[in-house]
Amino acid sequence: MKLQHHGLTLLLVAGLVVVGYGVYRTGRSDRPAAGATRRAGVDRSVNVDQSSLITAERLVRLPTTEDERQFAEDALRFADQEMDLAFAQAVRQTANQQRPLSAEAKEIETKLQQAQRALATDQTQVTALTAAVAKASPTDALSLADRLNLAKAQAALDQDEVDDARADLQRAGGDPQGRMEEMIARHDAASRSSDSIHVTVTKADDAPGLIHRFQALQALYDKESQVKDAKAQADSLADAFKRRHDRLEQRAAARLRDTALAKLSHDSAAALLASTQRRALDEKTRSTLDQRTDNQHRLSDVYAGWLTVLAGQERGVINRALRGLAAIIVVVLIGILLMRWLERVLGARSMDRRRTQTLYMVSRVSVQVLCALLILLVIFGPPNNLGTFLGLAGAGLTVALKDFIVGFLGWFVLMGKNGIRIGDLVEVNGVTGEVVELGMFYTELLETGGWSDAGQPTGRRVTFNNSFAIEGHYFNFSTSGRWLWDEVRIVVPGGQNPYPLVEAMRKEIEESTAEHAREAEAQWSASRRSPRFSPVSAAPSINLRPTPGGVEIVARYVTHVGERELLRARIYHLAVEMLGVAPVTAGDAH
Repeated sequence: MKLQHHGLTLLLVAGLVVVGYGVYRTGRSDRPAAGATRRAGVDRSVNVDQSSLITAERLVRLPTTEDERQFAEDALRFADQEMDLAFAQAVRQTANQQRPLSAEAKEIETKLQQAQRALATDQTQVTALTAAVAKASPTDALSLADRLNLAKAQAALDQDEVDDARADLQRAGGDPQGRMEEMIARHDAASRSSDSIHVTVTKADDAPGLIHRFQALQALYDKESQVKDAKAQADSLADAFKRRHDRLEQRAAARLRDTALAKLSHDSAAALLASTQRRALDEKTRSTLDQRTDNQHRLSDVYAGWLTVLAGQERGVINRALRGLAAIIVVVLIGILLMRWLERVLGARSMDRRRTQTLYMVSRVSVQVLCALLILLVIFGPPNNLGTFLGLAGAGLTVALKDFIVGFLGWFVLMGKNGIRIGDLVEVNGVTGEVVELGMFYTELLETGGWSDAGQPTGRRVTFNNSFAIEGHYFNFSTSGRWLWDEVRIVVPGGQNPYPLVEAMRKEIEESTAEHAREAEAQWSASRRSPRFSPVSAAPSINLRPTPGGVEIVARYVTHVGERELLRARIYHLAVEMLGVAPVTAGDAH
């Protein structure tokens, strides 16, 4: 047992050392660099790529602390610049694209031109009729007004045809101007959305309790995962932009060599001009790709710094969680040491055994309850609304743990003045036995049979919920009720004089039970509240009863429950000596 106790203590001390080391390692604060380092770097060119801006906006909308504010603002700014660069590149490519029209697009373009000419004719007619109506006489004004309304209706119809044809042409890829206007509209909408987003600084969640620590740590891990994905995206785009820049540079060098080898002539002047224009466009594209590459690297550096801040926050949360675990281990260790100290102190004092056991059990339960409350406080933290929390918790526990609560309260009753202690002989719910365990919720008896057979264990251990102390009843033969009536029957065979044995038994009983009778009378008289009852007498009595085989002597007397068997043995021994070898039988009344 000592080895087991020492092993548990050493295990707790080892756990405390490990947790303390974790607190030390996570307690160091590494301040991240405030700025971002420029690195070299690009992605493929697509129509107004907004992926970087969308990612930055999603991260900025997450809870942001003061330490993360600068990185969040930088990420949003660089992502907005990336969108502007992507828009400029897309506009430049769209403006210089001269794709051949398909048969469908040509047909739609013809239809559009016809609708535009019809619309121009209708608008000219509306203008002329409007002027004519203003100058017409009252007799001609009515007919001119009808023609004007008809012309306006036709113009509106032609306008609808123009809009429909222009939309069809744009979908068929034959309206560069329409695509340009659409890109501008999308860029303006994205810019307004980006300008409306501001970094909102929130205070870091520092709610006490291990539960809140683990929740905060999980939230930081999720945010760190998103920032890592954003950094990987920025690195991937930078690499793609760089590869595209290199390809354009290689093509430009090849065209330059071909142009230098070719002989300039009047026929090739136009081709040379077109080649020069293409080189100029490629030069602008490469410059834009360089800017986008650098911008993505800056964005990646911002995310790297952001990750450093998040790592520091995670270490702080882990440090506080480890402190909580260390506090739990300290509470458990102090509780164990305190219970051992109480056991030694109480064992060293010269006190009654029953009182010592009571003090030790009360002290042990008090220490355990206090340690459990402290551990729960460390795990869950102090409640925000103590009154509401206690009310709801009390109502729920009362309904769900009714038997345990009543049993726990019964334990306090059993610990009272008229309660029971370990080693007492008690009767609970018709079961008589010796108390071998008295816990907070259960009482365990070593069954000894009926009260008349007490002192002879049956070997069975019976467990009762302590609620019997409140909802039921019990008898304790080892405390205030330790005196009880006992009865002995002896049969004297026919032909023998029973009176010498009667006198000898009376003398033995009176000498042995005189003190017990006086104490029992005093206690029973003090317990009776009404004077109307007759006085209580604890004097022994011996009666003779004739039987078919002789005379039966019946002796009733008050004795201490612990001395009952000893007194019986003396009476039986006296009867055997006085009756000689005559048969003797004895029975107990119930």
